[in-house]
Amino acid sequence: MMNFRLLKFSFLLVPLLVSGGPPPTGQAAVVPFGPGERLVYSVSWSVFPAGQVTAAVTKVAGNNGQDALQILTTAHSRGFVSLIYDLNDQFRSMVDPRTLCSRQISKQINEGRRHKQTQITFDSTRRVAILDEKDLTKPGDPAKHTENAIPACVEDIVTGFYYLRHQPMHVGSQIHVPVNDGSETHDVIVEVQAREPIDTALGKRFAFRVEPRVFGNLYKKKGRMLIWFSDDAQRLPLRIRAELLVGDIVGNLQSVSAPGSIEAAPGNAPPGSG
Repeated sequence: MMNFRLLKFSFLLVPLLVSGGPPPTGQAAVVPFGPGERLVYSVSWSVFPAGQVTAAVTKVAGNNGQDALQILTTAHSRGFVSLIYDLNDQFRSMVDPRTLCSRQISKQINEGRRHKQTQITFDSTRRVAILDEKDLTKPGDPAKHTENAIPACVEDIVTGFYYLRHQPMHVGSQIHVPVNDGSETHDVIVEVQAREPIDTALGKRFAFRVEPRVFGNLYKKKGRMLIWFSDDAQRLPLRIRAELLVGDIVGNLQSVSAPGSIEAAPGNAPPGSG
């Protein structure tokens, strides 16, 4: 039987895998996403429709009067797969629109009998990740609270995905990024392997194929993950494929609601600098 948590891993934890350098010092760079963008993916497992993932960007008022971008990502199982493993997750990330560093991520996890509420706040001043987590199936238990050291700028499991879209890609290059999900910070390597045409719901597009080295680092399972980013100004994540022992899980971008763009700060620090 398929472990449906791997589907959620493949399409919500993909953001762990990204990185890149800042724009040239003193030169603002236009980010290929902004408030109003909404991406919708169909997810399949082998020949079965498995679910849908959506990711929407909005602008919200942050702490101390500092605006932030909110990225709301949801995942739902569908069809035959939902009979095996019901999944309904929501991830709400807050990202600094100037540096593209994560400020906070909140998670509502509903997977079968597993129900958890988690919030991770990234305190760049103290350089700690503050995790508060509650098991909703055990209301009498105290909430988990931990603090772990982080670099001055890190990505969470959603914001990293968007950070990568802002970076230049060149075949043969390797990209490093520190990613934190409430515990230790991991350095994940992403290889840019090829530039190739792929057929999508949006038509034929040229895309960069990248492979993050994730399974031996962040996830103790055997497998391989590939991601295709469009080679254009939008740098859309067109396809995500996890090749696992239980079969291939594939997410294909079905629709895009495109917004206006934003500008990152001149010389913004990449994740892990400082």
